[in-house]
Amino acid sequence: MFKAPIVMLDFETTGLSPAYGDRITEVAALRIVGDRIVERYVSLINCNVRIPSFISELTGITQAMVNRAPAASVVLPELLDFIGQDVLAAHNASFDVKFLSAESTRLGLAPSHANLVCSLKLARRVFPGLPSYKLTNLANALGIKFNSQAHRAEADAEVAAELLIHIGKHLRKNYQLSALDPQIFSQINKLSAAKVANYLQHKLVSKVA
Repeated sequence: MFKAPIVMLDFETTGLSPAYGDRITEVAALRIVGDRIVERYVSLINCNVRIPSFISELTGITQAMVNRAPAASVVLPELLDFIGQDVLAAHNASFDVKFLSAESTRLGLAPSHANLVCSLKLARRVFPGLPSYKLTNLANALGIKFNSQAHRAEADAEVAAELLIHIGKHLRKNYQLSALDPQIFSQINKLSAAKVANYLQHKLVSKVA
């Protein structure tokens, strides 16, 4: 379905921003090829920081778990190597990318992904009018099931990947697009919901012409 691989990324963290000293506690990166997940990179991360109790209650990730985990200096190079130059996606991508950038910079590394897709923005534009675009609520609305606990990196990344596949299938069905270049998703992210149909209709006309 997709012309190029897409890597769906999800982080669990100690808080909302690396600017306030928050760090990553867990990562999942899932590679989508065609219309299915074909490869995974999943790891807890020891960033030598204290996990707030409310984060442990939300995620189930404890201090003892991260204390035993590989260091960020081990996980981040492996993660960047896994992503490579593929298109990167995340639900609320600005959140995950700022942590990816901060941790990479701390280690003197630089991500090299080809492009960035936000599945939250994408869902807002392709399915306007839904009451909520939080991942759990979107999954419920679209019939996508969590296979394990929400607010763990792999479970959230898996549902976000299935959401991206669901959106891709929806666009193919409604606009007769044989295969989707991930660049289309990036362009839709930049549009208002009202302009998406015209943009995709133009793509269909261009294909027929």
